[in-house]
Amino acid sequence: MVLDETTAASSAAVTGDATFSSTGSAFSGMPLQSLIHRVRETVAVVKNRSSGAIGLRLQGGSEDPDCVVTGVLPPLYPEWLGDRAFAEVHQTRFPYVVGEMAAGIATAQMVIEAARGGFLGFFGAAGLGLDRVERAISEIAGVLDVAPGKPWGSNLIHTPTELEMEDAVADLYIRKDVRRISASAFMSLTPSVARVAASGLRVDANGRINRRRFIFAKISRPETAAHFLSPPPSEMLDLLVSKGLITRQEARLAARLPVAEDITVEADSGGHTDNRPLVCLLPVILDLRDRIAAKFDYARPIRVGAAGGMGVPGSLAAAFSLGASYVMTGSVNQCAVEAGTSPAVKVMLAKADISDVMMAPAADMFELGVKVQVLKRGTMFAVRAGQLHRIYSEYSSLESIPAELRGQLEREIFRASFDDIWLDCGRFWQQRDPGQIAKASRDERHRMALVFRWYLGSANRWATGGDAARQLDYQIWCGPAMGAFNSWAGDSFLSDPANRGVVQIGLNLLEGAAVITRAHQARTYGVAVPSSAFSFRPRPLS
Repeated sequence: MVLDETTAASSAAVTGDATFSSTGSAFSGMPLQSLIHRVRETVAVVKNRSSGAIGLRLQGGSEDPDCVVTGVLPPLYPEWLGDRAFAEVHQTRFPYVVGEMAAGIATAQMVIEAARGGFLGFFGAAGLGLDRVERAISEIAGVLDVAPGKPWGSNLIHTPTELEMEDAVADLYIRKDVRRISASAFMSLTPSVARVAASGLRVDANGRINRRRFIFAKISRPETAAHFLSPPPSEMLDLLVSKGLITRQEARLAARLPVAEDITVEADSGGHTDNRPLVCLLPVILDLRDRIAAKFDYARPIRVGAAGGMGVPGSLAAAFSLGASYVMTGSVNQCAVEAGTSPAVKVMLAKADISDVMMAPAADMFELGVKVQVLKRGTMFAVRAGQLHRIYSEYSSLESIPAELRGQLEREIFRASFDDIWLDCGRFWQQRDPGQIAKASRDERHRMALVFRWYLGSANRWATGGDAARQLDYQIWCGPAMGAFNSWAGDSFLSDPANRGVVQIGLNLLEGAAVITRAHQARTYGVAVPSSAFSFRPRPLS
């Protein structure tokens, strides 16, 4: 990786009581910081014979008669921050995943650029029709599956109210031979996930089980993680065999493997989230992983990654120091030039602070009361969606809503009558899932839910499409990582949204994480590391 800048801290820089040179030792200030930031070079830890001060100097430079070498810090590369097995198995350069922002916000182009940059990217298939998902994965495959090929994946989201859609997407991924699938929002294991994980399993000439497809399970609770860390239940595998969806041999092999060998621990994040702090959640899941792996005596390791709050280099460094095999970014990529959302949304995101987010009802799990985290600055969506869910909880049907309240909703939120909204819902569900219309004809409360969900679903489309007339209703999935990123990127080249390419974002986060990791290493050797050494400013990287 090459920095597009003049090397920080020239040989003439003087700070405090130390002067930096390519051969001398540094004990404080800018000279010491400059050595710490040269992460790709071997640095010796030295101790001054007379004062006892501990500092650094470049390995291989002129000997310093006043100092004795007490340790060595070898080169440190961003590629090495995570589990090297992750890069080897998934054929990436970096332990870095670009997450599957729903509704196609993580575009095919974003996935392609991520792969070209050495990352693994997932297409944001959630909420899209089957035809659009198929077009996107065909576009990605046409670019990245050319020999020798680059890794990529797509999202499979749990849709409890549309299980047929979930099954259809799973079937599409098998037919189109999508090799990596990020399973998100699952509360338990479903047959669609078990089928994808089992399909294509075979034994090689050496007796080892080879996977055709890898499940990345995004979880935020131990009980959910346990489903993916364990083999699929035998009853579920038998059911899939009886339906002809997997072979008996695939079922036997699936019973010996975890559903997922890559578990993404999702802390406080944009979209579906339990708002858990990573420093509490990740160690718990790592311990659970080890216990379940020992129970089933797995032959291969299970990698555990970290997501949620990955907006600044320090967050990545912290995740890796906790034992994360890889990191996954989400919110920060929504403002990337490749993101499939409107320029208006990107401007709003670029102004967000860490406190400019709040929870709101989720469109896909509205009836269950599940929430997503969204941007609150510049939009009334979260407040209005919350009001709709309270009304849904209080009333049994659209007709039971008092006339005055109904009129307020139609004027201020829907800007149309309930009857007109229901006609629009009928057209939508007739194409996507006619069973929803049939259910609504029998269940007035379900009809109310579909009308209210119309607003939630439309709010995302207004945002991605940039409908200026509905800006106050924009639904923009966003976590506090976005505000942290903006604070870090301020007054740098990344403050300009035009420079926020997904690769530049990722390379800068990783480079900064390497610098902070090196600073921490030096401090553990007794070096009096200045606080400024834990800071990395964004710069163009290649």
